Amino acid sequence: MKLVLADGGDRERALHLAGELEAEIVGAGTVDPSELVLALDAQGLALVRDGMEVRGDFSKMLPRAKQGALQRELLVKAARLKGVEQPTAVDATAGLGEDSFLLASAGFEVTLCEFDPVIAALLRDAVDRARADERTAAAAARMTVVRADSKEILDGLSQAPDVVYLDPMFPARTKSAAVKKKFQLIHDLEAPCTDEHELVQAALAAHPRKVVIKRPIKGTFLDGIKPSHSVSGKAVRYDCIVLPR
Repeated sequence: MKLVLADGGDRERALHLAGELEAEIVGAGTVDPSELVLALDAQGLALVRDGMEVRGDFSKMLPRAKQGALQRELLVKAARLKGVEQPTAVDATAGLGEDSFLLASAGFEVTLCEFDPVIAALLRDAVDRARADERTAAAAARMTVVRADSKEILDGLSQAPDVVYLDPMFPARTKSAAVKKKFQLIHDLEAPCTDEHELVQAALAAHPRKVVIKRPIKGTFLDGIKPSHSVSGKAVRYDCIVLPR
């Protein structure tokens, strides 16, 4: 993959990223617009193609992370635990981390697992920028990004997390063609989950208090496992598997 060093981009950081991702650093305006590339500018790191970009930005989540709104978030309701003062969570399918940010805003210490190196770089960039922004710093301080296969991370935990969260990608249903294309940029790097059985079994084997799984509202249960209960909205639902401790 090529890494475009755009205006305002930090060259030293670009060199570090290029080494980490085995990317070629090129100048702005030297790549075919239809080519999927990373771009580093004054705002941070973005995935770019055909005039569209995907960039992690937790500041856009602030309206949802306000205390009143946060308690109405379906994910927060699904992950909530009684009597646990400092809950921990593993987001085994972190992506760009928006769901993890909601959990961190709700007080969870979250480990974000992302296998794809490019998506992990975008995620780290978003967390780093959030830590430098006083509006998002507190939540971002509770987010730790790990670039690894989440199944291996779950298998190697020294202490069971309180919650394991799974969001295997499913095709986005939206009226906006532009939004669909933006999702496609990510899908071009990392295909939707095909090892559902291994993922669910790894989550269960980590012995959390609860496994929370995001599904389409009419989607089947992941790996055919019936949840203890579900928290449903108009478009998605969160299946909760509660485990004995």
